[in-house]
Amino acid sequence: MVYELERVGIPHAGDKYHEYPFNLSGGQRQRVMIAMAMVCEPEILIADEPTTALDVTIQAQILELMKELQQKKGLLFCLSPMI
Repeated sequence: MVYELERVGIPHAGDKYHEYPFNLSGGQRQRVMIAMAMVCEPEILIADEPTTALDVTIQAQILELMKELQQKKGLLFCLSPMI
């Protein structure tokens, strides 16, 4: 799991692995959820409002991360506020 946390851009992933969610920023929590989903190596990932409640800068980073994962893994993302 630490590898997946590193892959999604969590700094000091080994240390963050043992943190409680309330000690992480909103962007870090979103990255953790993406990492948890990626452990299973899915072909399709459904993300319901993956950037809700994040500031614009972090939203852009999360969407860029999802784009990178899509290109590297051939992953299909389904993003919708209506799922």
